[in-house]
Amino acid sequence: MTLVTNFLRTSIALIAGLVLAGCAVTPEPFTAAALQDIVTQDRQTTQAAMTPLQGPLSLQEAVARALKYNLEHRTRLWEQALAVGQLEAGRFDMLPKVMANLGYYDRNQDAGTWSPDAQGNPSATRAPVSSDKVHSTSDLGLSWSVLDFGLSYYGAKQNADRVLIASERRRKAVHTLIQNVRTAFWRAASAEKLAQEVGDTIALAETALGDSRRIEKDRIKAPADALRYQRNLLENLRTLESIQRELAAARIELAYLINLPPGTPFSLSEPSGALAQPGPILLPLDQMETMALARNADLQEQAYNARIAAVETRKAMLRLFPNLSLSTTAKYDSNNFLVNQSWNESAVQVSWNLLGLLSGPAQKAVAESAVKVAESRRAAMQMAVLMQVHLAARQYDTALRLHDRAYAVWDVDQRLLELSRLGELAQTRSPQETIAARTTTILSLLRRYQALASVHESASKLQATLGLEPDVGSLDDISLANLTRQIETTLGAAVGQAPAPSDARPL
Repeated sequence: MTLVTNFLRTSIALIAGLVLAGCAVTPEPFTAAALQDIVTQDRQTTQAAMTPLQGPLSLQEAVARALKYNLEHRTRLWEQALAVGQLEAGRFDMLPKVMANLGYYDRNQDAGTWSPDAQGNPSATRAPVSSDKVHSTSDLGLSWSVLDFGLSYYGAKQNADRVLIASERRRKAVHTLIQNVRTAFWRAASAEKLAQEVGDTIALAETALGDSRRIEKDRIKAPADALRYQRNLLENLRTLESIQRELAAARIELAYLINLPPGTPFSLSEPSGALAQPGPILLPLDQMETMALARNADLQEQAYNARIAAVETRKAMLRLFPNLSLSTTAKYDSNNFLVNQSWNESAVQVSWNLLGLLSGPAQKAVAESAVKVAESRRAAMQMAVLMQVHLAARQYDTALRLHDRAYAVWDVDQRLLELSRLGELAQTRSPQETIAARTTTILSLLRRYQALASVHESASKLQATLGLEPDVGSLDDISLANLTRQIETTLGAAVGQAPAPSDARPL
């Protein structure tokens, strides 16, 4: 009795200690030092194995650096690797289960039994003992469930489709990343080209504004003429400062996309040829439609989702069948009272959830509805992709015309600026007119770059809709220099030459 009491006390104390330990768990925020260590480690990780930037940054190298070092794109790669890992882990669910068990038993009294006498009272003979007070057991068994195998098989097929879905999502991320890099590159190129000119023009305008205010104060000109002159200068200054503010963020955005640390100085090298002066699309719309239906990442994802839903229907039907389980186990017990301390057991068991038959029709209907929903989404995505092809082609044509118009406007403004400068030298025009002409020319050049960025953005959207992206293989196994060379080749082709007819011009 004393042993039982001590055991109960020990058990109660142990349980109370565990409960108190569980209740003692409280939120523990990171300390400032711990957060600083995390930030330092993350920054070192993000900049690890990065090739230093050497020389001016070209568009091809910017795209290559973004594909290789952009953190969001790396996250997509890890998501794809996670899906592959889940597929590999799911395959083991189809194997039989091998279970090993070890047990230790200790009791303070003998495991005795008694038999009643004729009056139902315990017999006077000593109760026989059937087990040692202390003994151990062990067994090693193998079991296999046919139903679990079937469900695991279909689950593995679904995981295989999820791997393909992760791949399509990574492709879409590549399309978006290339589009953002191309747009940001041209915005940064305009900022680099216009920064000095904008600063010089602002300085000239500020000087002219100060001269005009002194002229107004000295009554050299009529007050109304001086104020109109100042207003024009202020309008030009406001325009120039708006341009300056717009251009200030372009380089920061490009540096973020290629994972350069903020504040890293770099210069840009503008491309030439088709990348700088894209041409019209000559690929027929029907061919683009066929290409998009075969390669579009969103459409491929919906197709795999429909296949996953179809497999889910088979899983729902499989659950309605009986389950056949096979098992064999080798056992051992150190109990000396056993005749055979080691033995083998084999079993065949059939189980059937009869109540599952009642819910079977409902489960089948739900699974079939899920298939219809997935197929409907796939059909809707097909129509959306066809619409996107026509819309992207129309947007590209419009952007190309706007670019040609912006170039023509900039060319006219340049010639007007030359005339204003000649007139200022001949003292037939005022400095304010030259400043206004310079402002207009700067604005025209900015709009030209913006139009060119819009052309490249539209081209990237069209390529994403068609499912075209550079085929670069494993990003971890290729150097930045080799990747840049591949991008230089494939990006020019992806702009419009890639599955186009031989007589087609690049985008």
